[in-house]
Parts: sequence; structure tokens; C-alpha cells
Amino acid sequence: MAENQQPGNYDAVLGGKNPPPIYGSVLGGIEGVKRRLSNPVVDVKLAALSDALKYQEAGLDLVIQALQNKSKRLERHAYKLLKKRKETQVKQALERYQPWYIFERSQEYSSYDGLHLEKFANRQIVEFDSEVGIADPENIAYKLLSNYDSTVPITEKLTSLLQDSKASKLEALVIGEWGETCENDSSEIVNALVDAKDKLSNIKAIFIGDIESAECEISWIRQSDISPILRAYPQLEILQVRGGEGLQFNAPVRHNNLQALVVETGGLNSQTVSQICNMSLPALKHLELWLGTEEYGGDCSVINIQPILDDLVFPNLNYLGLCNSEFSDDIAEAIVKSPLLETISVLDLSLGTLTDKGGEILVNCAAINKIDILNLADNYLSQEIVSKLSPLDCQLLANYQEEAEYYDDEEYRYCSVTE
Repeated sequence: MAENQQPGNYDAVLGGKNPPPIYGSVLGGIEGVKRRLSNPVVDVKLAALSDALKYQEAGLDLVIQALQNKSKRLERHAYKLLKKRKETQVKQALERYQPWYIFERSQEYSSYDGLHLEKFANRQIVEFDSEVGIADPENIAYKLLSNYDSTVPITEKLTSLLQDSKASKLEALVIGEWGETCENDSSEIVNALVDAKDKLSNIKAIFIGDIESAECEISWIRQSDISPILRAYPQLEILQVRGGEGLQFNAPVRHNNLQALVVETGGLNSQTVSQICNMSLPALKHLELWLGTEEYGGDCSVINIQPILDDLVFPNLNYLGLCNSEFSDDIAEAIVKSPLLETISVLDLSLGTLTDKGGEILVNCAAINKIDILNLADNYLSQEIVSKLSPLDCQLLANYQEEAEYYDDEEYRYCSVTE
């Protein structure tokens, strides 16, 4: 197909006496777009990308290529330009491009139900059976557990798994109950995993604490210092932890490959949040913190998360979840001022205490329209404010809204996951 080589609105014709000071002299048409896309000024690139669609298939190819750009702003802008188009090549490119879908924290919201996960790291979870062994080390997340009725300790089950000939190829591992989970912390299994690092040389995803509420309530799960896991497995991409009591990430921690960190708690203390913020995680794309309630150790305030929002300690985030919080309105007020809204794809404030005050703040924030998904489910929004949020240029998840409770003329709101 012939290319339209006529200059566009932002094209400068070579030889002009006064070329625009920002763009400089460039060729017209598709060559001008390509030249502007190589300009070091991001705003120039964004304008060029918008213009690229004027040049039919050649321009469309440039926008598709920008989905893999190192600049998050350019990558996000390309996605915005393409997401409503119907061309086959666009649909195929968008199927490959899902920046928010690190794993099951996806577009469709399912409220926390306190049950075992069925999938982890995009893999079906199967309990490890030493008689069956590891059948599919790449596509199955094998689970180890030892509950009150078990006669074999979880560390012995780990030993059996390590003796399997395919252990070195295993990519995802899930840890359930470790005996008397509500009485003993996770340090024994953490140490055993550290000792197993040479045999589990291909592990990419670890979940410590796939424990349902009937086994041990989330706030009763006793964790420990998890940082040895990060030091032992430099190839790890996903780390998920459930339970906040005793949870630590003792410094120093630098991990070059971790892409997703999920910490589910009924109460996350400020010291642990500070430790998380002090970790060096240059590849981190997905951060999800369940902040919880003070009754169960969640003594954080918006000040404790300011390094994430203001200092951009994790500058490459696509997914930011500040969930299950007693101060969701304060988070909303702080996040609308954060430059992260220019680059993230998903903002998840679910499971919290967000009221119409916080909802109005989000409605009036133009930058919210730059994200793809806004998850406000399981909060305290009125139908009126949900109706105001619905026209935003992003997918809104706002189901399961609660109503405040009143006792002796006092108003009470609770985050969704506590005990």
C-alpha cells in the first residue's frame, strides 16, 4: 500500500528558515514521524505517535512497535491509541501486551474469600504427591503443606520434592500450612527453601501462605523474615506472602528480576512497609500491599507509603495496589498528586474504606483517565459517586460497596480483610 508522504501538522519541511524549536527540521510524512520518534523529548515522541496513525499501515506498525518501548509513557500512549481498533494485527499485538496481568490480579475482580488459590503465577496449583512426582514443572505450581493431621513435616515433603529428577526445572512453588501455622512462624520453611536454592535453580514464583481462613485466619498466620528468599533466588520474578504477623524484609535487599510483590495481611505494620520501600527492586512492575487495620498490627498512615507515591522508589510499576486500608480516602488524596498516574496501568484501592470524599477526589483528577483499570470494589461508595466515576476513560470496578454502621451516633467503616 502506498504511503502518504505529505507533511503533517507537526512536520517541518527541510530548508525552512524557522523550524519549530522543539521538533527541529524533520522530513514530512512517515519519515518525519520516525525522525520525531527518535527525539529525546518524550512529548515530541507522544505527538509523533499520535500522528503515525495518519499514515496507514506503516504508521500502524510504528504504534504497535511502541508497545514494547522502554518509555512507560510512550508504551501506555500506544496502548491507548490501539485498544479500540479492530485490525487483526492490532488485536494480536494487544493479546501479547497485557502489562497489568503479571498473574491472576487481572481485569476481573473477585473479592477475597479466605480460600485457597486455584492458580498462582498463571499456573494451576496442584498439591505435590511424592508417588506421582513432578509431571509438568513449567506449567503447574506445586504446593507443599503439612496441617495438624499430617504425619510428615513440610520440610520432609520439600526434601521429597527436591529428590524428583525434574526439581531443577520447577518454576512455581506454593507453600500452604506448615504444621501449627497459627503457633509457629514460617522461619523453618524459609530456611529450608534457602538451603534448597541449588536444586530449585529455575524457580520463578514463590507463594508462602496459601492458607484459608478455616485453617488459620489471615491475621493469625505467623510469618518471619522473608528477605533470605530474595537473596537465595536471584532469578525470582513473583513473590507472594499471606500473613503480616512477624513479617520482615530485613535489609539490605537488592533484587534485579523481581517483577511482582504481593503482601496480603489483615494488618501490615509501618516498619515492614518501610523495609519494603527500602528494597532495591528495579524490575518491579506489580506492587500490592494489603495494609489492614490497627487492631491486627496495621499501624500505617499515608506518610508510610509516600516513598512509593512521591519518591518513586519503584518507578517501573504497572500495577499499584494499596488495598484493604482504613485510610483509603487519605490514599486517594495523596495518589492524585503522584507522578505514578502517568505510567501505571492499574490502580487498585479495593477492600478498603474509600468514601464519597475519596471518590470525588478521583473524579476530579484528570490523570485517572490515563490508567486502564481503577479498582474501587469493596469500599463505601454511594451509587451517586459510582455514577460519576463510571464515565472515566478507564475500566471501573466498583462492585460490592458497603454501608457504614452506626453505634451511639458514631459512624464506623471497616476494611474488608482483618481477622
